[in-house]
Amino acid sequence: MELTDAGNTQLILAALLGIAAVVVLIVWAKLHPFLALMLGAAVMGAVAGVAPLDIVNSFTVGFGGTVGSVGLLIALGAMIGKILADSGGSDTIVDTIIGRVGKAGLPWAMALIAAILGLPLFFEVGVVLLVPVVLLVARRMDISIMRVGIPALAGLSVLHGLVPPHPGPLVAIDNLGADLGLTLLFGLVVAIPTLVVCGPLLARFVEQWVPVHAPALAGGRGGAGAAAGDRAEVTEGARAEDEARTPLGEGVTRRPGFGAAVVCITLPVVLMLLRAIAELTIDDDESTVLKTLVFIGTPSVALLAAVLVSMWLLGFNTGMNRKQVESSLGSGLPGIASILLIVAAGGGFKAMLVDAGVGDVIGDWAEGSGISVLLLGWLVAVGVRLATGSATVATITASGIVSGVAAGLDAPTLALLVLAIGCGSVFFSHVNDAGFWLVKEYFGLTIGQTLKSWSVMETAISVVGLVFVLLLDLVV
Repeated sequence: MELTDAGNTQLILAALLGIAAVVVLIVWAKLHPFLALMLGAAVMGAVAGVAPLDIVNSFTVGFGGTVGSVGLLIALGAMIGKILADSGGSDTIVDTIIGRVGKAGLPWAMALIAAILGLPLFFEVGVVLLVPVVLLVARRMDISIMRVGIPALAGLSVLHGLVPPHPGPLVAIDNLGADLGLTLLFGLVVAIPTLVVCGPLLARFVEQWVPVHAPALAGGRGGAGAAAGDRAEVTEGARAEDEARTPLGEGVTRRPGFGAAVVCITLPVVLMLLRAIAELTIDDDESTVLKTLVFIGTPSVALLAAVLVSMWLLGFNTGMNRKQVESSLGSGLPGIASILLIVAAGGGFKAMLVDAGVGDVIGDWAEGSGISVLLLGWLVAVGVRLATGSATVATITASGIVSGVAAGLDAPTLALLVLAIGCGSVFFSHVNDAGFWLVKEYFGLTIGQTLKSWSVMETAISVVGLVFVLLLDLVV
């Protein structure tokens, strides 16, 4: 049924009040985003004139659908990340790459390490794993923390915002009906140059703005105490290196090799990329090769395969028995409960947007305004990000709002829209973002220093990423 002008106005008001409710409940009332999204959907439905039971049904269907499509992938990814950490695989990757580069190559090495570890790990987990390494490397090489810290944080943030199977891109793909393989392919194309610009290159400027060094190790030099000072420094250095390592899981007697650790991390990405390439290059829909690659490149199958391979390479091959492997995999699940509920509630919020007809109104307005749909998605995500501080909430809300435009877009543009929203979702992290405080405390920065380093880096990723998305749009 075609909406009247009055109906359109009411629906726009409903969307604005629903989003405002989410923002106020998260920022002012300090309510958990899971509850805020539920109540925001209720406010939106009520203002739009939707019957109470229909509001409940719409939210429930959206919640369940998102858990089914995205929750499974988040759980499998969490399992891979946990057994990677428990087996010492993450330390193997760090030690191998850092051991092969000189002082000048350290920023690039940290960006590479963060990008590799960022594939299966959530941002917060990646920060916890990498920050001790950043501090240790900065101390050993006597360089600024920002020289190696910014590339590491950029690697984690870029992967988190742009590359599946992270929750944000997965939710946007599901909300917009985008092709996951194509989004993954484009995401990597955008992520690599964005990481180069906003990681090692930006770090050269940030270390001048925030000249912070790691605390020196204990131990003096000179006179009769020189030898004792040397021994004390060696002891402190060994202790610091041990503290920078992830505690090994129960039963682990040897860390996995570099190749084994990298295979387990990159396997799902490789399988999904093979599927995307096959779908683009094989025209015969009945081809056995195409059907096989489509099956193994299905995200849930690819991640399940990676879990099974990880059980062997990162579990049994490191000394774990069956019970210990099961315990390691299972211990990765409690930590994702919160993010899973937020993502699922976001699915319910998006369903309310669509069922109330808000998405169609936004779509009609976007088509009539002449504004680029990619820029629209980015701007909406930026607005929600600035208001709530949550990249995930920004992605969920923005993809729901612009979903009305998605129906008429081709597959490449849909994939790019996902990436534009992902770029907008990381714009200018500030004091309402948990990541802001995480970085501030781990690196021992002041609020001003955190704004001049972390916040600047996040903004650069958002803007530079959007530029590359728009450039890619010109050639696909």
